[in-house]
Amino acid sequence: MSFSAYKYNPKWIFLGILLFLFWPVFAADVHTSSIQDDSALRVSIQDTWLTETPSAVVRNRPFVRNLPGGVSVQVRAEARNNEISVILARERNGSYPGWAQGSWIYTRNINTGASLRIRMFMRSDPQMYVQWRPLGNDKSQIDLVLYDAYIVRGLPIGIPFERLLTMPVEEVLGAAGSRFPRRYFDPDPRLYRNIIAFVSKMRAALPAITYEDDGAIDETGSYVLIQTLQRQSAPVGINCSGFAKWVVDGILRPVTKRRLSVRSLKEPVTPRISSLAANFEDRDSLFGLDWTRNLALEAAKVFRSPAYAILENVEVRQETFAALIDRSRGTAAIKSYPGFLLNAGFSMEGLRPLLYTLAINEPGNIYLASVNQERNTVPPQRQHYHVAVLVPYFNEYGNFQILVFESAEETNFAGFLRRHPLGMANLVRIPVEGAFEP
Repeated sequence: MSFSAYKYNPKWIFLGILLFLFWPVFAADVHTSSIQDDSALRVSIQDTWLTETPSAVVRNRPFVRNLPGGVSVQVRAEARNNEISVILARERNGSYPGWAQGSWIYTRNINTGASLRIRMFMRSDPQMYVQWRPLGNDKSQIDLVLYDAYIVRGLPIGIPFERLLTMPVEEVLGAAGSRFPRRYFDPDPRLYRNIIAFVSKMRAALPAITYEDDGAIDETGSYVLIQTLQRQSAPVGINCSGFAKWVVDGILRPVTKRRLSVRSLKEPVTPRISSLAANFEDRDSLFGLDWTRNLALEAAKVFRSPAYAILENVEVRQETFAALIDRSRGTAAIKSYPGFLLNAGFSMEGLRPLLYTLAINEPGNIYLASVNQERNTVPPQRQHYHVAVLVPYFNEYGNFQILVFESAEETNFAGFLRRHPLGMANLVRIPVEGAFEP
């Protein structure tokens, strides 16, 4: 599969340069332990905004208050879908969007006044927040949501919900202790310097390669056809699988001084699960799976040890969340997430939060994705039909990024998801130390 090249517009390039120059102004998030406390402000508005009847709260006029540390907060009420929310919105770039770091939202049923939830944005991202909900008369429960995935859901704490209205957030999180994985809100950009250096070098090398179907570069540096191992005739190039090899060769060659064998990467990593699977070998149904697994095993031998190079270590199998927010029908509903499926991986709808958690928990890795889908055959068969390189990391300002490289081009994550809406991605780890010599 090939993708069209980027089209450059001088106007957008100029605007991009301006954004880069002034980005530190926009990315002012601090470590979550340094978020200025607004509990005194909440105490001061408790009777008129937090416990007053919804019909009275909705008539309150917004106002702005400066916290002792200088942070500006707007207090306002918004009513929607039978709910009323009191929003303590932190200032960001001259406005009060409601999701800037430290913003706090208390939501009730507009008809009964019953408490529904408190939500706080620990980073300036509307898709990342911690949430508290009532749990009986004397307890509350905590949710942690990242990109519509429940990393934590229903974690109980022994604090009545009404007390949360005026308690400092640090005290509330302290009640959860180590059960609350705070690390997901506090990435350390220094841990991704090798990734950033690698990406810069790979981008510089990309213009030297082109896409051609069934192509790869073998251990001698020659362009060959993957299926037959014969040398290509002009024009020469590499396909999506050959590109993944080109990337991994570039990572390993500074250490090994050699390229990998195309023949060896085609070999099955594990015995076929049934004779039925063997009957479909002519369709190359598992080719991408074997290819990416072999690349990861070779990388593990070089950067870890031969003993470490086993499938269970290089393949992503851990499940960091079990539920997603489903917005497909216009409302937010909670649905279960199936997690890892052997020889298939993870469904695309959970890939963004999965890569976020991997970037936090395993800084220094990139991932090869073998994209697959169950085909409507008799009998049904899962076909691995595409390979891509996924690079999740945090930039120097702590902002989460997912870069996508596939078929000799850099594309983008949103487009990658759109092209495979019903697909799954089997992920394997590739350690990166910054050097790159394709």
